[in-house]
Amino acid sequence: MRVHLAIRYTVISSIVLLIAMSVSAFLHITKVQNVFLEEAKVDTDVLLEMILRDTYHMMLENDRKQLQMTMTETAKAPRISRIRILGREGVVSFSSIPNEIGTRLPETADSCAFCHVSGSTVLLDAPIETRSRTFSDEQGAQYLNVTRAIYNEPNCYTAACHFHSLKENKIGVLDVAVSLEPMVQLAHSHHADVIISTCIMLLFLSLCHYLLTRFYICKPLQGILEQTQALAQGDLLARVEKPGRDEIGRLGRSFNTMADNLAQAQLELKEWGNTLEHKVEERTEEIHAMQDQLLRSAKLASMGELVAGIAHEINNPLTGILMFAALSAKSDNLPDQVKDNLKIIVSETGRCAKIVRGLLEFARESIPEKKPESINRVIRHSLELVSQQAIFQDIQVECSLDGGLPDLSIDADQFQQVFFNMFINAGQAMPHGGVLRITTSLCRDGRCVIIRVEDSGLGISKENIGSIFDPFFSTKSEKGFGLGLSVTYGIIRNHGGRIDVESEEGQWTHFTISLPVTEGDAFQDKQSGAEG
Repeated sequence: MRVHLAIRYTVISSIVLLIAMSVSAFLHITKVQNVFLEEAKVDTDVLLEMILRDTYHMMLENDRKQLQMTMTETAKAPRISRIRILGREGVVSFSSIPNEIGTRLPETADSCAFCHVSGSTVLLDAPIETRSRTFSDEQGAQYLNVTRAIYNEPNCYTAACHFHSLKENKIGVLDVAVSLEPMVQLAHSHHADVIISTCIMLLFLSLCHYLLTRFYICKPLQGILEQTQALAQGDLLARVEKPGRDEIGRLGRSFNTMADNLAQAQLELKEWGNTLEHKVEERTEEIHAMQDQLLRSAKLASMGELVAGIAHEINNPLTGILMFAALSAKSDNLPDQVKDNLKIIVSETGRCAKIVRGLLEFARESIPEKKPESINRVIRHSLELVSQQAIFQDIQVECSLDGGLPDLSIDADQFQQVFFNMFINAGQAMPHGGVLRITTSLCRDGRCVIIRVEDSGLGISKENIGSIFDPFFSTKSEKGFGLGLSVTYGIIRNHGGRIDVESEEGQWTHFTISLPVTEGDAFQDKQSGAEG
């Protein structure tokens, strides 16, 4: 890539340079040729002036022989090809070429052209551009033909040798042809020098352009390309080292910034993936908990309908048995053993009646009579009721109640039953004493109140923790019917809340109750410190 790019740009730039330098060389060569030609014209015109002065007296004296001899000898000089004098109407009077003497030249001839341009009348004092012509012979040799007028001066038309009319302005033309071959050879030599110097300069500039392109363009681009390929293969540490201050350097710095952003994005993606996995696990647990809660609610609802029907059917005959057994036990005519049996029937029937009442309370799900109430006050009142129980003699109660909680729309009597059941269960789970800890707080978003009831009792096994809210489920075979937590669950559910349990068997049990805060719930005045 590096060599190809350098060669490509070198060839393109060389072509551009070649065109520019060729045009420049052409213009230079053309100018040199024009300068040489102008100098040749001037030199030839000077030569004509010298010939006229040298032959001036010869023409006055009409010394034709000496004049012809002078022209012949002068024509032997280097570069002079021909010298002749034209008389009237283009007749050759004198010439370095004897065969031309006496011949008449047409008006279109080079020697006559400056006097007869396009059929015009004779020109006087014509400039040298008009009096000079270039031509080539049959062998291709180039010549310069310059003419000069011989004017009719007073010495001419007053001389005794011959007569010229006073009205004639021009009595003849001196015509000289000089060879341009030395000038052509010099021009060719100069042309060769220009071409050689142009080629050398072109090669030098092309080489410099190639080296500079490789060093300043191809090498940095090759570095960026290598780092780009490394980055594409997963190397997030790929960076362009020491980028310059030019456009390619800016490209390198942009690549480094892109690589930094890509590395940061991948790191954030990994962290997000780990977080997402954790969130998925949490969400899965929440879904399972919700499914368990829905299953439990459905199970409780179906069981409540069944229990209500059974309780109503049992309650009437059970009431009759209890009433007749109690009346019979008061009769004095019965033996003592029968009375004792009747008392047992009354006691067991009363126990059955309690079970029926619990069933009815579980199945009834009475609509709560909600009104604004302080949950802290309900908790304190419930603690006062259970603190007199014998099971709480060796139990330490710790309360941390947030005094800034809002009043909740609840049925205080139902929640008193909730807390009473939970406190009694906690006390029964700590037969040898322990710590009962009750805390209340407001959740972070302020939308719910959290109540935690924690005990350091026997705990609940993993096999039983999923069934503690089911009716008739109890680990206390003689002391309960298994309806307390079921009733508690129903009350909390009817208030739009939820209850969760965590436990470690043999160590502790934690109940967490969440109750929603509605827009109409008002905040209490904060008390100083926590209540306990």
